Amino acid sequence: MAQPFGKAIAKPPPSSSSSSTIPIPNLSLLTSIASILQNLNPKIPDFSPLIQFSPYLTPNLVIHVIKNQKNPHHALHFFNWASNPNPNPNNYSHTPFCYAAITDLLLSHSLFSTAYSLLRHSNKLSDSLICKFINALGHRGDIRGAIHWFHKAKNLGRGHCVYSCNAILGVLVRANRVNIAKAIYDQVLAKAVVEPDVYTHTTMIRGFCKVGMVDSAIKVFDEMRCEPNIVTYNTLIHGFCKRGQMEGARWIFDKLIESKNCAPDALSFTTLIYGYSKRGEFQKALECLKEMVERGCSPNVVTYNTLIECLCLSGEVDEAKKMMSRMRLNGLKDNVATNTSLLKGLCIVGKSDEAVKHLREMVSRGMKPDVKAYGVVVNEYCKIRKPREAVSLLREMVARGVKPSVSSFNAVFRVLVDEWKIDEGVILLKQMSQMGCSPNFLSYCIVICGLCKVKGRMQAVEELVSDMLQNGHNLDATMYNCLLGGYCDDGDEEMALKTFYDIRDKKFFINQDIFCTFVKMLCAKGKLKEAETVFEEMLVQEIPVKRKAEAKATEEQ
Repeated sequence: MAQPFGKAIAKPPPSSSSSSTIPIPNLSLLTSIASILQNLNPKIPDFSPLIQFSPYLTPNLVIHVIKNQKNPHHALHFFNWASNPNPNPNNYSHTPFCYAAITDLLLSHSLFSTAYSLLRHSNKLSDSLICKFINALGHRGDIRGAIHWFHKAKNLGRGHCVYSCNAILGVLVRANRVNIAKAIYDQVLAKAVVEPDVYTHTTMIRGFCKVGMVDSAIKVFDEMRCEPNIVTYNTLIHGFCKRGQMEGARWIFDKLIESKNCAPDALSFTTLIYGYSKRGEFQKALECLKEMVERGCSPNVVTYNTLIECLCLSGEVDEAKKMMSRMRLNGLKDNVATNTSLLKGLCIVGKSDEAVKHLREMVSRGMKPDVKAYGVVVNEYCKIRKPREAVSLLREMVARGVKPSVSSFNAVFRVLVDEWKIDEGVILLKQMSQMGCSPNFLSYCIVICGLCKVKGRMQAVEELVSDMLQNGHNLDATMYNCLLGGYCDDGDEEMALKTFYDIRDKKFFINQDIFCTFVKMLCAKGKLKEAETVFEEMLVQEIPVKRKAEAKATEEQ
């Protein structure tokens, strides 16, 4: 379950508003405009087909036309015409919301220069619109570009770029560039570039908490030039809980209670409950739940799921079941996350059969277990050495439209190999793609190395290696050693020699036992000269030979 944490988001600038807050114009009018635009060539400035719509021009209509256009060039064509319609019976002119709408559309299609040119020539470049450029560049990972636009916003006028300031801090925090964010934040305060608002401070607090610098976050909190809001408090509470510092979390929580401007919400209490539960202090978590109810704040599904998950991970399955009953009695319906936690708990306490039964009950109740829920039981089947039941569950997942994770397949492969059911592993590996999951390097490695230990199966190994290479995975030292060992067991000195020289060329290590087997095989085959050459190659090339224990440790890594 995701940690109960609400992110502090930079204060949004006035925008084109959502479609739910703007009355929708006449649909037939929108359809007619859209039809004409699609038949126009936006590169040719022919506005004559649009003249008929002049009497109907309103900011509301323009915004909806822009938002309904899939082609940004068509939207821009209409916007340019509406900028100066002739005739213009209603004296129409674009509002800031119209400029915000066309800017959003152009930036969503990465038309940065087009958007900039439009705003610059219209003399509409503002802090709120530059904020959009910063966020768009941030989402593309262009941190340098985002910073460049922030400096452009500063040049618009001192004290008038708070939206851009909040945006660049948000971009940097999301990208984990907290040091750069701090440098900009300090500069903003020192040079009075803007008058920071609660979003400015809160974004910086979130950045510090994100990287574990809670002391720095508290320093920002103490020096705030405005009243903190609920997001500020919740961010700090989460920061302390994340580090297990529950005394600090409670201290901030108490400050929130004392605040005259805001009161604890469900997230405040849930985060605190999560922190206590994570530390195993369930009594304090329950006291917090009680306080939550007493203060008139209703626990939600996330609140109960937080308690249930932590109880289950601690093996307190019976207590978790009681908490689930309490949740239902309070009118809240348990969800997949709730039951997945219970599945984990049942598996932790060794009640595998009950976990399987509970999974079946989830399905019978009309619930749709997700990949995590199924994965818990698949891994449990593997743990108790029941790979066939695990495979059956993987197939059931596919039949129910749930794509299994590669980690579940790999867990099954390990057990099949350990149980010497290699052929079943090979079949499953070949069927993985059809089951909606591509094998990764580890999938191939487990099955191939297992198959190499079965005498007479090196041709099947070569087929799998070929598939592996075609899927973009390269062999590593462990797999080369497995191949060398397999060829030695089969007495195939030609392929064994080829594999040895591949290892040499790639400067991989050779397992000591496998190397001894390799040399013995060459001698047994009467290849004494080749055996001597191999020794010489080892000395000249300084190919590392690892003892069995060292090689095993390397394989596990």
